Amino acid sequence: MSSKVHFPVKDQQPPSQELAPLPEANAEAINFLSSLSMEELQMLFFSETLAIISDTGEPQGELTIQVERGKYKDELGIMSHCVFVHAFSRGFLDKTLSGNALLGYVSRTLELMEQHSQEFIKFLILPMERKTSLLKQDDQIVIRRSIKEGEELKTGTSSFPWKAMKGFISEAANMVLLRVMAWRHMVPNNARFLALDSDGKLCYCTYEALGVQTFQVGRQQAEVFIVEQTVHSTEGIPMACQFYLLPDGHLAKRVQVGSPGCCIISKMPVLREKDEDEPQPQQFEKKPLVWEEDLELFSRFLERKEELRLSHTRYLRQHPEAEALISDFLLFLLLRQPQDVVTFAAQHFGPFAMHRPPSPSLRSSHRPSPFRSLDDLWDSRLARQSRQRAGT
Repeated sequence: MSSKVHFPVKDQQPPSQELAPLPEANAEAINFLSSLSMEELQMLFFSETLAIISDTGEPQGELTIQVERGKYKDELGIMSHCVFVHAFSRGFLDKTLSGNALLGYVSRTLELMEQHSQEFIKFLILPMERKTSLLKQDDQIVIRRSIKEGEELKTGTSSFPWKAMKGFISEAANMVLLRVMAWRHMVPNNARFLALDSDGKLCYCTYEALGVQTFQVGRQQAEVFIVEQTVHSTEGIPMACQFYLLPDGHLAKRVQVGSPGCCIISKMPVLREKDEDEPQPQQFEKKPLVWEEDLELFSRFLERKEELRLSHTRYLRQHPEAEALISDFLLFLLLRQPQDVVTFAAQHFGPFAMHRPPSPSLRSSHRPSPFRSLDDLWDSRLARQSRQRAGT
C-alpha cells in the first residue's frame, strides 16, 4: 500500500457548496458501476505508453498508464483485493518542463479507496507544484490539497459524506472506466456520475459516445471508439476531454478540448480478443443397447466365441495333463457331492498354486489330522487310476 501523505493545514473551512444540497449520481450511472465484475476487469490489466505531441506535431514527452490487480490495507488493517492504477507523464509545455503523477486504489465497482496526485510546472520565475490526496476515513472522503507557487504554500482540507459519494469517479477510476466502455463498445445512456472539478468541488460528470472512426498508426489501421468525458464545474466552465479507444481498451489518442497538443500512440499494440465460449455438445437421449438384435455386434460375439473355443482346444491339445487334472476333479466332485462346489474346487486346486504361502511349522491343534482316512486313500487310488487311463 502506498504511504499515507499528510499535508499541513492552514485553513480548514467547508466549501461553500456544502451549504447547498450535494449533487447525486443517477440510477443509470450507479447500475453501470454495479455491473462490473473482476473477471471483466482482468482483461483490462495492462500498461500503455503514449507520446505527447504539440499542435505542430513535435514530440514533447510521453504518458504512461498502468492498470493491474493489487491489494489494499484499510485503516483497520484489513487486506482486500483492488484495482491499482499508476499513471505519470513528463514533457515540455511551451518549452517549460512539466509533469504529473497519479497513484490510486479503487474497488471492483471503482469505489475510491485512496488516491494521490501531483503535478508540477518548472517556470523559471515562479515554479508551481500541486498535490491532492483523497482518502476514505470513517464515513467520509477527506480531500487534502496543497499548492506551492515559488516559496508560498497554500493548503486546505475538505470532506464529503461517504454515502453522498455513490457514483463518484476519481481520476484513477476514470482510466479503468474508459477501458470498460471500450471493451463493451457502449456508454450508458443518460448516465450522470460524480467527479471533482479543478477547485476540488463535487460536481457532475458525463460521458458521451461520439461514434467510431478509422485510426491509422504507421501502416496499420484500426477502428477506435470515441468517448467524450465532460466535468461540469459548478462555477467555472465545463472541462471536456476526448478519448480514442481501441476495441480492447488501449488508448490510441487523448485530446483535451481547448488545449494545444495531444497524446497519441506511436506503435500499434497487440490487441486482445474476447475468449469465445465453445458451444456445448448436443445432448442425445441414451438408448438401451440390445446387442443380440444388432447384426454387427452379434456377429462380433460369434467370432469372439469361436476364437475362445479354438484357443481352449489348442491349449488342451498342447497340455494333456490338464485333462487328467480335470478328470480327477470331476471324479472327486461326483464322489463327494459337496454343498459348496466353489469352495471344494478351491481346496482341490489350492496345492497347485504357484504363489501358495508356505505352511507354518507348528500346525494348530484344530487342524484336521495329518493321517489319511480310508476315504482319502480310496480317492487317491481312483485318481491314480484315472491318470493311468489318461496316459494310455
